[in-house]
Amino acid sequence: MSATTEAPPAPPAVPGRRPIRYGRFSGVLRMRPLVVLLICAVVLLLAAAANMGRGDYPIAITDVLATLFGGGDAGQQLVVLELRLPRTLVGALVGGALAVSGAILQSIARNPLASPDIIGVQWGASAAAVFVIVLGGGAVGVGGSFAALGIPLAALVGGLVSSLVVYVLAWRRGIQGFRLVLIGIGIQAVLVAAVQWLLTVAQIYQAAQAQVWLNGSLNARSWNEVVPLSIAMAVLVPAALILAHLLGGLRFDDDTARGLGIRVNGARTGLLLVSVGLASVATAAAGPIAFVALVCPQIARRICRVGSPPIAASMMLGAALTVLADLIARTALGSIELPVGIITAVLGAPYLLYLLARSRQEARA
Repeated sequence: MSATTEAPPAPPAVPGRRPIRYGRFSGVLRMRPLVVLLICAVVLLLAAAANMGRGDYPIAITDVLATLFGGGDAGQQLVVLELRLPRTLVGALVGGALAVSGAILQSIARNPLASPDIIGVQWGASAAAVFVIVLGGGAVGVGGSFAALGIPLAALVGGLVSSLVVYVLAWRRGIQGFRLVLIGIGIQAVLVAAVQWLLTVAQIYQAAQAQVWLNGSLNARSWNEVVPLSIAMAVLVPAALILAHLLGGLRFDDDTARGLGIRVNGARTGLLLVSVGLASVATAAAGPIAFVALVCPQIARRICRVGSPPIAASMMLGAALTVLADLIARTALGSIELPVGIITAVLGAPYLLYLLARSRQEARA
């Protein structure tokens, strides 16, 4: 009797997932996150077209779309491509960057409340920017042009420095999520006090300028902000997508993650650098736009029905939410234009209260 070897049975198919294999690489394609990503992309396109069509020179959405794809007359091309498109692109890029940053932080900390505006990254950028506004307004005899040029750079440096301080203070033979969040909240409290002191000692017009920036605004954004944002996103977003496969393992405790072959400290450090870079660049371009990094990853996770916030869906949802918020800010009160950060705060604050209430209920269970 000859022995025969039978091939092992194929694993049962999981609804909504399709295995893919390419040479030595294999993975699973989840259809629901892909559908969510496509829907968010369509919403983003329509919101951007509506945003660019509103203003003193109104343009229909169909004409805006035609102009974006090479059509339209000379006047429409000037208004859409030169005057309104940069602002909308800045909003989409900033929203996407903040959402990806929040998705990474929440996955690393295993805490839905972890985000750049909670652990002090955005307030570090804000403190540095407000300092430059006060300095550039004449506090030490420096011209206002210095403030205009130095605010984005100061915000970028401030965000990086504050995150470095949080990282150093939170390091105890590695980074623990709860320690990162708690120390970040403490550093944020110090930075908020520093900002309030700067606003107190500033001249009235300096304080007004700083307050507008602190609310997060897309007003008067141009291609000068689009170009560095695009370069930063082109570098950091692919890095986030490449490192995204580590986020699933980092959801477990450190011993389990190491058992899965993950170098926990190195993975957390690399992901934190990407997250902080995205948050700092976004804040430098448009100010501290609140709640986008907190809300969008959690909404994307629930819509996609996955264990950790998905990077791509969070980015697209953050871009769409920011552009929609900018549309509301520009049109809700007629001729009065609100900072986009006020609208995102109004939309995001109830969700923060929901997360806090849910966390309290889970702690009691």
